[in-house]
Amino acid sequence: MDKRGSRRERAERKKRADQSARNRNGGRKQRSWLKRLLIWGGALALLGALFLGLAVAFAARSLPSFYQLKATQVGQTIVVRARDGSEIVELGPSYGQWLSSGQIPQVMKDALVSTEDRRFYSHFGIDPIGLVRAVYTAVTGDRRVSATSTITQQLARNLFLNNNRSLDRKAREAVLAMALEAKFTKQQILELYLNKVYFGGGAYGIDAASRKFFSHPATHLTAPEAAIIAGMVKAPSHYSPTSDVHAAIARARVVLKLMEQQGKITPEQAAIDPSTVNLKQELGGNSVRYFTDWALPQLDLLIPQTNEPIQVWTTLDPGMQKAAAAAIQSNVPKGTQGALVSMDRDGAVLALVGGTDYVKTNYNRATDAMRQPGSAWKLFVYLAALESGYKPDDMVVDTPVTIDGWSPKNSNGKFVGQVDLRSAFAYSINTIAAQLGNEVGFGTVASMARRLGITTPIATYPSMVLGSNEVRLIDMTRAYAVVGNKGQAIEPYGIVKVTGSNGDVLYQHQPSAQTQLIPDYVDAEMTDLLQTAVNTGTGRAAQIGRPVAGKTGTTSSNKDGYFVGFSSGITTGVWMGRDDNKRVAGLYGGTAPAKAFSAYMRYAVKDRPVEQFQTELKLPDWQVEPDEEQMQGNPDDYYFIDNQGNLIERGNGQPAPLDGRRDQPAFGVDGEQGANGNPPDDGSNPGDAPQAASDDFLRRATGGAAGQQQQPRQPSPAPSGQTRNQPRVILPSPSPSPRGAARPQANPSPRTQQ
Repeated sequence: MDKRGSRRERAERKKRADQSARNRNGGRKQRSWLKRLLIWGGALALLGALFLGLAVAFAARSLPSFYQLKATQVGQTIVVRARDGSEIVELGPSYGQWLSSGQIPQVMKDALVSTEDRRFYSHFGIDPIGLVRAVYTAVTGDRRVSATSTITQQLARNLFLNNNRSLDRKAREAVLAMALEAKFTKQQILELYLNKVYFGGGAYGIDAASRKFFSHPATHLTAPEAAIIAGMVKAPSHYSPTSDVHAAIARARVVLKLMEQQGKITPEQAAIDPSTVNLKQELGGNSVRYFTDWALPQLDLLIPQTNEPIQVWTTLDPGMQKAAAAAIQSNVPKGTQGALVSMDRDGAVLALVGGTDYVKTNYNRATDAMRQPGSAWKLFVYLAALESGYKPDDMVVDTPVTIDGWSPKNSNGKFVGQVDLRSAFAYSINTIAAQLGNEVGFGTVASMARRLGITTPIATYPSMVLGSNEVRLIDMTRAYAVVGNKGQAIEPYGIVKVTGSNGDVLYQHQPSAQTQLIPDYVDAEMTDLLQTAVNTGTGRAAQIGRPVAGKTGTTSSNKDGYFVGFSSGITTGVWMGRDDNKRVAGLYGGTAPAKAFSAYMRYAVKDRPVEQFQTELKLPDWQVEPDEEQMQGNPDDYYFIDNQGNLIERGNGQPAPLDGRRDQPAFGVDGEQGANGNPPDDGSNPGDAPQAASDDFLRRATGGAAGQQQQPRQPSPAPSGQTRNQPRVILPSPSPSPRGAARPQANPSPRTQQ
């Protein structure tokens, strides 16, 4: 037992000795690896620090000097001026006076540091404490690293980098921040930051921001004002008072609270309500932006690419713009939008309103929205009829009619029987317009609209005569301006000239060549109809105490209200409706839109002489004494419509299908003169209706170019090839026309090639 016990004890002692030896060897190995790790880690850290130091030193040597950084600016400044030379808005970067560190109010410095970088005066460009806290928050809260940029880092990003959220950009930002700290003092860094950082509303630097938002230099900033400016740094587009005044005030309260917590201001100062700050009201800064949004993109086509500051002289009249905005605001029905375009007889846009509030919605309903014009479209129907030979005194019959399965209705549901063309237009009788469109051809009506400047797609199904095609307000206003300009072409424009920083003229508007789009006698007859519509018809609310010619328009279920008219050389179009195209109770073209037109035009024409319309013109000799041969002419000189409504090309007798389809009936109408007929969704493009007559014919018919006295030829009789389910009810005048014009036969047949 003793021997066996002794052996066991010796074995245990040996085992313990071996284990102790292994432990000692393992400890030595661990210490060795730890030593190696520390050595290599220290070497790598030293190498990294050396590399970082070299990078910072190299970046610091490469940085521009303080004075060079002061002189640099970003972006292009565009000063927009009205037609009288007054400044209406400044776009792009806006720079105030440079304030030295001593001139910057301490409350402004404290507001910025308290909000953006509370350890600004103690770190070396990056904030290790803030970085560790942000990483810890990201790890524990499963959120990405954020809010780690110091003021110096933000300055480096604004001066030299972009806003990409990449690790490479963050690394370069950190190096540049430390380089800035190595080269400049804290006061210089803060001076650069407060004079160069973007504060919203186009303002760069605190002086520009103070002048823009508070109408005084930054040297007079109060604590609430400084809090508003400091609060914008986080998100200028959101916290700028010009974007959202309520968000700006709420953010300023947070800034004041932070300043109080850090002992920068007293509790009494922190208790001041930022909402009591007097914010600058920009004159015309709201509605005028609709005009600049339309006009300024044209600079890409008008002047060469340049980054120098430019001044843009426009056609906008400040008084008219203000009157236009007021007219829309005071007359638009609750919950709806309104738009207005007003142009001079040379096409100069005098006022443009694209909505009720640009801040709430910058969608330009005057130039971009496509809406149905209702009976305002009848301008093209009656122009086509007058050009084909009808006269304002001709008698027509208001009676039920069906065209290709479509039966238009009048707003009152009644039919008045025999009436002259002038009264039919003035009271916007739908059945008469439908018969006229059917008589002259829907393609002819579409061609007339194209001729006068309608640029949107035009379908030629029957209900198009009642305004079911969607158009832009600026195009409709242009078309009416052609009639107001005695049939001569109008090209809307908004930019008169552009000058560079040295005053050199980069662009100068040149008047376009005058082109007669419709014969002067047809223009006089159309003006007669338009004047009657305002004097005694649906547009009576548009009267202004001097001659006015215009037309109302209302679409199905009162979704759109239109009025377009002219007086004393100014043409104005007004649209009202909802953006979601829902019904607006009580909205008619002759109510709110006509009232807004009247309110605006009374101001617009007040300094202009009263102009009487010329509605009686002597017809050309070829109409007073028609020549039979000239009446017939050469069939190759004409375009015709066959019985299926197809356009027959000149000289070959082959049909050229119109873009619109007539084989599907449109819906009936509801309201004064609207149409809810819609083009078939068959993938076709109805917007390019072919011209109904040759260019050569039109030149002869309209008297040729300016300065030429070519006699037009007799137009072909109105085509009657359309299928009719009712007999023709457009009657010739019971007595000869007072101007002795030859009248078309009661039921003319389309010309065919002989």
